[in-house]
Amino acid sequence: MHHPLDSSARAGSSNSPVRERLALTPSGVGLGLLVFAIIWLVALGFTTSSAPSDNIEQLTWVRSLEWGYYKHPPLPTWLIWLPVQVFGLSVWVSYLMGAVLTLGAFAIMWRLLRTLRGSAFADIALMAGLCLTYYNKRLFYYNHNVVLLLLSVACAALLWQAYTSRRLRWWIALGVAIGLGALTKYQIAVTVVSVLAFVAHQRAWRDPAHRVGLLGAGLTALLLLVPHIEWLRGHDFGPIGYAVESSLGVGLGAPARIENTLLWLVDQLLSRGVPAFALLGVAAWQLRRSGSAPRALSLTPSTPDRDPARALIFAWGIVPLCLMPLIGIFLGAELKGHWGTAFLIFAVPAAMELAPRGFWDRIDWLKLLPAFLVIQGALLSEEFAVSSDGRASFGFHHLKALDSAAYAKVIADRARAELGGRIHVVSGPERQAGILAIELPDKPLVLIDGRPDRSPWISAGLVDRCGAVELGSTAVAGLTRRVEVGPLAPAARYADVHIDPVGAEPVGPMLPGLSWRVRLPKPGAPPCELT
Repeated sequence: MHHPLDSSARAGSSNSPVRERLALTPSGVGLGLLVFAIIWLVALGFTTSSAPSDNIEQLTWVRSLEWGYYKHPPLPTWLIWLPVQVFGLSVWVSYLMGAVLTLGAFAIMWRLLRTLRGSAFADIALMAGLCLTYYNKRLFYYNHNVVLLLLSVACAALLWQAYTSRRLRWWIALGVAIGLGALTKYQIAVTVVSVLAFVAHQRAWRDPAHRVGLLGAGLTALLLLVPHIEWLRGHDFGPIGYAVESSLGVGLGAPARIENTLLWLVDQLLSRGVPAFALLGVAAWQLRRSGSAPRALSLTPSTPDRDPARALIFAWGIVPLCLMPLIGIFLGAELKGHWGTAFLIFAVPAAMELAPRGFWDRIDWLKLLPAFLVIQGALLSEEFAVSSDGRASFGFHHLKALDSAAYAKVIADRARAELGGRIHVVSGPERQAGILAIELPDKPLVLIDGRPDRSPWISAGLVDRCGAVELGSTAVAGLTRRVEVGPLAPAARYADVHIDPVGAEPVGPMLPGLSWRVRLPKPGAPPCELT
């Protein structure tokens, strides 16, 4: 891997010697990200017995390409469709997709920051960003937040191109990215606010080219959304209702709003961010220890009041972290921890931007590499410590520790015997039914919560013709008692998915409260054929 010498940094006194530093190249970044992905995916695959819920969700929905699904817009499902056709329905396909999109966002950010602030700044931001726990411990997640991460970072890069070139084509490209973001998750609205914040700060509306560009971007985004809007109208605006019911419309009281907001900020900046900010601290300590840090702001180039590079970094690094707490406080929304996935990536360059101009230019990434490796090693060690093998000693309970192979083995043989062959349908709670469907060699379709309206891939009469494995609760509705066994599926979790107790058996201690039974094909129904 080749790293050209970079002597562009000249922080410090004018008569101090200029020290050349090694700068990362695009090929070097690509190779480094590949090694990072391999190490973390192997570790996560080894320590995880069952795929994350969001991965299972996408592998369930991919059985039918729609303009929307009952919880979310469609783009993440569309993106994974082709890899599934090529490589098969496997959790590892989703793991690789999650890693490719996450690290693709880092590559775009690195390229953008190199343009805005130079190679040293970009190299340090890349290394520190990879220490944010969203992007290492959750590298194998494939969900709407991961796709939104890529598109939000792309929006920043495209906005910079549009602003600096004043060309309409870049504004149109920005509109495409925003439209695709809306087809991913409605939280793209946060990125739109970042765009508007940058435009307002730079007073870009005064330029006719930018006014036309903004209009073009908005119309392009709306045009891409039209089919999804039509789908929403025909499906009772299901994803919007889900967002309101699960978070935006919770309506927390005043004390709960403040508590939830503070906990969210602590989670983002401390729980997720401490390793990254620790690496920045090490970099600053190394610089000051060497005596080559800028001694005063007056010794660095002056900063324009409307420095567009700084405005862009702050628009993506600070605006989202301020906007979402405001939503929590003023709207009473229950802020979810994963809402920061698409935006925390720019918190690192935003923090770096607070230092004097040129502060980071003399830092050599090679000298920072040992600290980076120590932090990554500590994060990997923690992951192994709380893995499925270590959960007993650490009191750790999580669905990732569910032995999905053993879970499928409990059900598979008897179900095939009763159905007379292949299992075509698994009906029940989405997570548990999806895990079973992925683990079974038959790769059956999933009837989510037993509801055809949530499962467009289930054709009319399919269950009557082919039968199904049913998962759910056999408890009498209204009498289900919560069993305190940690997050591993208390009985109350399945109360909304009730199955006939006749012939039902408990799955076992791995999923307390969950039962299963075989629903035989309806007598006199046509032969079982998937249509």
